[in-house]
Amino acid sequence: MSRRNQMIVLGILVVILAATWYSSHQSGDASKAPTVAGLFVPIPVDNPALRMDILERFLSLQYKGSHKNIFVATQPLPPAPPAVVTPVSVAPVTPQGPPPLTVDAKYFGFVSDSKGTHRRAFFATANNEDVFVAGEGDSLLGRFLVVRISSTSADIEEVSSKRHTTLILEEPGPNG
Repeated sequence: MSRRNQMIVLGILVVILAATWYSSHQSGDASKAPTVAGLFVPIPVDNPALRMDILERFLSLQYKGSHKNIFVATQPLPPAPPAVVTPVSVAPVTPQGPPPLTVDAKYFGFVSDSKGTHRRAFFATANNEDVFVAGEGDSLLGRFLVVRISSTSADIEEVSSKRHTTLILEEPGPNG
C-alpha cells in the first residue's frame, strides 16, 4: 500500500471517529435516561411480615424417599438385611515384635585383601539388574548398613529401625 493510500484511509477513519463522537455527545440531557428506581413497582402484599409458622414447617421437612443417584441409569441396590451381631470372644492380644526385616538384595560373593582385614561384599538386586559393592560400615540401597561380612553370610542392619538380618551367601546358578 502506497503512502498516499495510507493517508486517504487515515483521513476516512478520522472523519468516522469525529462523526461518532459528535453523535454520541449531541444529546446533552442525561436525565432522560430511565433509572432502575423509576422502573421498580412493588408487589401488592397485604402483610409483609415474615410468616414464622410456614418457615418452621419447611425447616422441619425430611426427605423420606429413596436416595437414588439421578446421574446413574441403573437401579439402586436393595437395602442390605440387618447383620446379626454375634458376641466375639476376645483373646488377649500378645504384643508381637516388628515384622522380619527383608532386604531387596542377595549376597553372592566377597573379596578381601591379602591379610583378610578389609572385606568387601557383592550384593545384587532381586532381579539381578544392579550389583552393589559394599564394605563393612558402608551403606547398602540407601537404607541398610553392612555390619559384618564373613565367607558364608553378611549381617545387615536397617538404619531407621536398627533391626538386624543375615543374608546367606547364594551360589550362582548354572547360567552364571
